[in-house]
Amino acid sequence: MSLSHPHLEVSIGTQRLRLFDDMRLMREWPCSTSKFGIGFTEGSNKTPLGRFVVKEKHGSGMKSGTIFKAREPVGQWQPGMETKSDLVLTRILWLHGTEPRNENTLQRYIYIHGTNDENSMARPASHGCVRMRNREIIELFDLVPVGTPVWIEE
Repeated sequence: MSLSHPHLEVSIGTQRLRLFDDMRLMREWPCSTSKFGIGFTEGSNKTPLGRFVVKEKHGSGMKSGTIFKAREPVGQWQPGMETKSDLVLTRILWLHGTEPRNENTLQRYIYIHGTNDENSMARPASHGCVRMRNREIIELFDLVPVGTPVWIEE
């Protein structure tokens, strides 16, 4: 699928992430935003609202379940593997806020990424990021370029 003008919309209320090409809905997936609610303060672990762009992409070509620390691969997670950590897996779309209220988003390391808690989709459970199932973040990652606009709404 080739997109001419992709953009993403994340609904915190419905816990859905939608991919549009211009005004046409192309794909929709369940996602998981912050279990701490909505917010803009560094260290709050809350999901910010507003307009963003995909500033950087990390993980191209890596295996599903690759564990990232500081956007570098450090290991491999397998389904069923016990972990108490909220892992950043598979792919990363690093968001940059384009409004005064969310301009610290890049410094807060707010991502769209894969997770080791795939059962949490469609309910708030993250620490501020937008989490997706690993196979679905791979699909999304391959469809959107750096610079893709993102809108996160209540």
